Amino acid sequence: MSNFVFSTQVNQPIDAAIDTLKTTLMNHHLGIVSDVNVAGIIKTKLDEEIPAYRILGACNPKMAKEMITAIPEAGALLPCTIVAREVAGNTIFDFMDPTSVLGIAKNEIMDKVAAEATEKLKAVIVDLEK
Repeated sequence: MSNFVFSTQVNQPIDAAIDTLKTTLMNHHLGIVSDVNVAGIIKTKLDEEIPAYRILGACNPKMAKEMITAIPEAGALLPCTIVAREVAGNTIFDFMDPTSVLGIAKNEIMDKVAAEATEKLKAVIVDLEK
């Protein structure tokens, strides 16, 4: 595993797992603001098949506002990215580690938001693993 994500596996196919993820995120005041079907794009553009693979953008508007107020260009680092990929009928979620990624800004407010986001995402993982 890399040093910029933390991961968990859900014993559900990808569509059901993403529904479970959305509900779990909402319980932690996060929501999905973008959903890119990478496998669908590859099929459309290259006429090639890959296993189900989606990139989800999670966001908490309060934390996003705090970051972009402190550093307007911080929007380039938003939202928190979650990769959903299907492997043998189960779904693996790879969560971007906000502390690792946002730490590049070397800004006290960004560090605070990153710590809060990391705490929320790790709590989401705990709930998904129940």
